[in-house]
Amino acid sequence: MVQFTKLRLTGFKSFVDSTELVIDSGLTGIVGPNGCGKSNLVEALRWVMGETSAKRMRGGEMDDVIFSGNSGRSARNVAEVEVVLENADRKVPAMFNEFEQLEIRRRIDRGAGSSYEVNGKEARARDVQLLFADASTGAHSTALVSQGRIGALINAKPTDRRGLLEEAAGITGLHSRRHEAELRLRAAEANLARLDDVIITLESQLQALKKQARQAVRYRNIADQLRRSEAVLLHLQWLEAVARAEQADASFAAVEAAVIETTASAAGEATRQADAASALPPLRQREVEAAAQLQRLPSRRRAWRKKRSGSSPPAPRPSAGAARPRRISPANRLSPRMPRRRSGSWARSARRSKAPRARRPRWSRKPPAPLRLRKPLRPRPRRSC
Repeated sequence: MVQFTKLRLTGFKSFVDSTELVIDSGLTGIVGPNGCGKSNLVEALRWVMGETSAKRMRGGEMDDVIFSGNSGRSARNVAEVEVVLENADRKVPAMFNEFEQLEIRRRIDRGAGSSYEVNGKEARARDVQLLFADASTGAHSTALVSQGRIGALINAKPTDRRGLLEEAAGITGLHSRRHEAELRLRAAEANLARLDDVIITLESQLQALKKQARQAVRYRNIADQLRRSEAVLLHLQWLEAVARAEQADASFAAVEAAVIETTASAAGEATRQADAASALPPLRQREVEAAAQLQRLPSRRRAWRKKRSGSSPPAPRPSAGAARPRRISPANRLSPRMPRRRSGSWARSARRSKAPRARRPRWSRKPPAPLRLRKPLRPRPRRSC
């Protein structure tokens, strides 16, 4: 069984200065008036053994255990409590069983939380609580009797009395480990249930992925076949295009040869005609040139010129100031009508306009249309009565 030997306090509640309390073998008592800090010592032991409730420490939050200052001194930002245990029997947990003396320290910084150290090494709060539970003590041990604790033990429920008996029997540490193991077991069971749900979900996804994989493989095979077919088709089209190009080249060569031959023959014919024309007398040569020029004119103009050349010579063109004769259409030659008298603004503008109207050249005029006469009326045959 471990033995408490020393208790050091620094900045804890009313112990603003470093204070050391020696606990020798036997009975150690602290006597003093009300308000001298006797209850603070008990709370310091409970706090260093792993107390996590600020209400049990008579405060609103855990930072209230730090010295808050008074009229003569300013407040502190750090509180520290250290307890020294004798471990000659080596009955503490295996992780701390290599030391004969254990120095357990808890330190709290304002606004930063608390930390634990065992012989200068950082430790977890759970490990410190198990260490004191195996020693049949701790923050919630019945060995720490405070004000009103006796009445609470007398009126305790069966569950609380069971905890008292377990602590007296020295199995509090085992009970804590059992509770921790049960929590871990429940968490493992919850994880297994969750894992079953995940497995079911993954199996359904696996089936869908297998189906998609089959579709992807089929798509790749069909796409590969399509690419090969397109390649063969494009190759055949290329061969056909090459054959057409060769055939077109051969046709072009034949046409080019024919054009060259035709050009050569036309050049020879022109040469012969030039030689023949040079041999004719000058009058005959002018007639040939006129005939060639007539062939170059348009067909309508050529016919009109031919018609004019066979008729009487054309009438002289009237001058710009002469009066323009009235043109009568062939359809009205048999029944000429009097020209309409111009009146109004159009007539005035016509009288004011003295410039002659623009006339088209003779070669662009159309020849007059032939005269179309009505058929003579035939008398009806008389019917004999």
